Amino acid sequence: MNMLRAVWNQVRLTWRLLRDSRVPLWAKVIPFVGIAYVLSPLDLIPDLLIGLGQLDDLGIILAGMRLFEAVVPEYIVAEHRQAISRSQRPLEVVDAPNYRISREAEKTKR
Repeated sequence: MNMLRAVWNQVRLTWRLLRDSRVPLWAKVIPFVGIAYVLSPLDLIPDLLIGLGQLDDLGIILAGMRLFEAVVPEYIVAEHRQAISRSQRPLEVVDAPNYRISREAEKTKR
């Protein structure tokens, strides 16, 4: 589960960096090179090999996103990482075992 979250956060970081005007245009090309590789007919491991063929495509895309992150100035990456981590705070749970909601109060809210 943590691995999926890490991949999702990497996708979110890449998306945020692509939309940031402070990131140079030449750097924004890097993730698209990985996508172009996946879409091209040339492949290191043919997609006919179920599983392995898709894993190399995923690896290339992830490597492109990480390379993109590496060439962007660190303060910009840190700013976006902080914004992503703030949006992932766990929900606060209120422990209220003696709290009752009356059915009449529920009906009036609708």
